[in-house]
Amino acid sequence: MAASILKTNVNTKSPEFEKNTRRMIDLVTQIKNQEEQIATGGGAKAIESQHKKGRLTARERIAKLIDPGSQFFELGVYAAYEMYEEWGGAPSAGTVTGLARVCGRTFMVIANDATVKAGAFFPMTAKKVIRAQNIAIDNHIPTIYLVDSAGIFLPLQEDVFPDTDDFGRVFRNNAVMSAMGIPQLAAIMGMCVAGGAYLPVMCDHILMTEGSGLFLAGPALVQAAIGQKTSAEDLGGAKMHAQISGTVDFREPDDDACIARIRALADKMGAANPAPFSHVASRQPLYSAQEIYGIFSDDPAKQYDMREVIARVVDASEFEEYRAEHGETVLCGYARIGGWAVGIVANQKKHVQTLARGSDQKRMEFGGVIYTESAEKAARFILDCNQNRVPLIFLHDVNGFMVGKDAEWSGIIRAGAKMVNAVANSVVPKIAVICGGSFGAGHYAMCGKAYDPRFIFAWPTARYAVMSGDAAAGTLVEIKLKQLEREGKKVDEKAKKELYESVRATYEHQTDPRYAAARLWVDAIIDPAHTRDALIQALEAAALNPEIREFKTGVLQT
Repeated sequence: MAASILKTNVNTKSPEFEKNTRRMIDLVTQIKNQEEQIATGGGAKAIESQHKKGRLTARERIAKLIDPGSQFFELGVYAAYEMYEEWGGAPSAGTVTGLARVCGRTFMVIANDATVKAGAFFPMTAKKVIRAQNIAIDNHIPTIYLVDSAGIFLPLQEDVFPDTDDFGRVFRNNAVMSAMGIPQLAAIMGMCVAGGAYLPVMCDHILMTEGSGLFLAGPALVQAAIGQKTSAEDLGGAKMHAQISGTVDFREPDDDACIARIRALADKMGAANPAPFSHVASRQPLYSAQEIYGIFSDDPAKQYDMREVIARVVDASEFEEYRAEHGETVLCGYARIGGWAVGIVANQKKHVQTLARGSDQKRMEFGGVIYTESAEKAARFILDCNQNRVPLIFLHDVNGFMVGKDAEWSGIIRAGAKMVNAVANSVVPKIAVICGGSFGAGHYAMCGKAYDPRFIFAWPTARYAVMSGDAAAGTLVEIKLKQLEREGKKVDEKAKKELYESVRATYEHQTDPRYAAARLWVDAIIDPAHTRDALIQALEAAALNPEIREFKTGVLQT
């Protein structure tokens, strides 16, 4: 067996493996059940109302649009989860976004869900559409908009209208994408009102179905503003815009005909420029992806070997590990995923015994912690991947950087700055997967959301915060107790425990991946067994952008 092929030492019959498997299956099932509920949008009555208008729902339209037998890779399912409850909620932020195959090509699809408040834009709706557009911009993905929206949700207009990541940014992105040569097709399949009317009109192709409306102001507002009485059809119907204003390119009788026309147009688009990344025929891993369930542990006190996870994600389980015997708490190496060459940077959760820097004294390095040597190794590896045009995959399970006198004396801050610099200035595509913890500056060094990953995914076991729940609860409770002491109040042990549990529960809720996904800090919560599939989708999308700017790091701390 070649040295680059990862061997497995997993005992699938062990109690620990079975315990981990049960835990992961429970979490995955919970996520899938919640996603199914979210997918019902505004509920059965709202769906029935949409059908009575002769219109399909957003997800029904997408199902007809995509290639038969293909899967829609939905992004942002949990957007606005547990938010806007005083307004009845906004499941999936009232819009559906994701990657789809249409006539053999990858498209970003953005569809208003008219079953949720008539497709009105909540604050998170605008942010979700903008995130989808930014993914399309970064990866040069052609985009299809299925428009069916009443415009801004007026009770929250102050949080939707004015800022740089609010409603107006959507139309700005339309213009930027067009200038970049990223094809955009927009189909008006319902109401398209007020400022929202600019979205389809700023796209390359505009389609409109009978019974839809496109106007800056509806009949009631027109009458109130200028006293003119008119019907919605005369004011901004499909026939008027096709025959008189000349705004729409194609007038279609219904949703089915409109979707067929979109596919016909997509079929005739020119091919994308070739990708600059190495790609060969894909090979399956040697080991079952389902075994990740039993290998991975989200118990901070437990160890596992991240190489076992990598072996079930990469082609043929081949991994050319970089500096394997140095800085062992971060694994770096070259592999292929779906035939695409990648560089992998992953936190190792096994404790390792090594020699202290500059001496022959043995020391223990804790898994999931970034030490000086591992930060420097990772920084150098990231530089190499940029030099050789190799996309980067980051697998997170990180507690943060090592602290203490020994770490400070070894230059941990300098080494961490070097790694963060390399990640920040990296010009090849970066894709992050948060498997377990992703805490503090470790989150940044491993290409957190602020470092422009093309995609960022999370497992149901992900935890995403400045520090772990136990550590945060202990710190916050200590601060609270000191405050009470200053006020002359005494707190008994029972009250201390209750305070700790209350603080911990709040903090744990905020570190849950669904909390992060609700705020678009992650693009999707994925089944660990489908990690390879998600990465292949992301790599194929990233390869649509052939442009790689010059790689510069500025001043590196050395």
